[in-house]
Amino acid sequence: MKNICIIGGKLQGFEVTYLAHKAGMRVVLVDRKAKPLIRKIVDSFQCFDITEEPEKLRELSENVDAIIPVNENLTTIEFLRSIENELTCPILFDFNAYYVSMDKKSSKDYFKSIDIPTPEDKPAKPPYFVKPPCQSSSIGTSIIYDDMGLEGLDPSMLIEEYVEGDVVSLEVIGDGRNYAVLKETKIHIDDTYDCQMVTPVDNYPEFRKISYELAKNLNLRGIMDVEAIDSPQGLKVLEIDARFPSQTPTAVYYSTGINLVEMLMQAFSEEVQEMEITPEKNYCIYEHLLLDGGNLKPVGEHVLSQGYEYVQFHASEGLEIFESKGKNSVFTLISWGTDREETEKMKQSGMEMIVEHFQMKPQEV
Repeated sequence: MKNICIIGGKLQGFEVTYLAHKAGMRVVLVDRKAKPLIRKIVDSFQCFDITEEPEKLRELSENVDAIIPVNENLTTIEFLRSIENELTCPILFDFNAYYVSMDKKSSKDYFKSIDIPTPEDKPAKPPYFVKPPCQSSSIGTSIIYDDMGLEGLDPSMLIEEYVEGDVVSLEVIGDGRNYAVLKETKIHIDDTYDCQMVTPVDNYPEFRKISYELAKNLNLRGIMDVEAIDSPQGLKVLEIDARFPSQTPTAVYYSTGINLVEMLMQAFSEEVQEMEITPEKNYCIYEHLLLDGGNLKPVGEHVLSQGYEYVQFHASEGLEIFESKGKNSVFTLISWGTDREETEKMKQSGMEMIVEHFQMKPQEV
């Protein structure tokens, strides 16, 4: 059995843990917090700050097959790079690609340098899409509909044209020479521009080609996710993030049978196999729902992190449910089936199960 160590106990860590378990791997979590969100779903938890106690990480590296950073704390990332050569096992992370992707201004310059279509910077008229320069989530983003809304804006913020259309995503895994473009997914966003649901979409050759070029020109050795708007004016790349993403890899797993954790490990030990299209196995719906007054309503991913623990609520063929416990219960429903209709039925049965459970709960106390 392979053992992996993840650095970080939130949603990226959940994604890696979930897929690692599907591949029969054991997961050790390292987090400086005493009670990280996902502590109850990993196999082992060690609480320490790697920047203050690096000797513990060195010792741990002797007993695991790989380390995967699953946080976006720059101090932690830079420290891992500084001690990479002192560790016994590999760190499955492309530091160079990450530094390009984390700075949205640098990544936009990179897109332009290789003629990748992207939203126009500082457009002449509204609406404007405003986002922070170094965030890979929806935090800090907004749409501004008139010039007055720009007054007092932090000068570091990026101002782009607002492009309407579906938000689509693709993961790429590279070994530095070969680049596997995985499965296209649609990102369903809530009113805070945060992802509340992921579903697979049909093969998109233009998007696949763009994602391949983005990885190839970075000599990617690791994983990267590419996000774009499929607009009436054509595809426009919003951002890249060279780190293990949350949500989409599980949708890829159920819709294709491809496990991105397994493939990422292969990228550091053998040659990555490129593919023109990915296999079609199932339809999948990956969705977050907030229980509010006995009803379930869609909610963005960030709400999960506000809980104090993330645990499995239900597991059966075609349906898995996880619960983020906190002020409110937030559920992640992972449903899959041979087609969309079957998957929707599985999802509905999961929603009914949650509502019924909480209706009965007061009677059980």
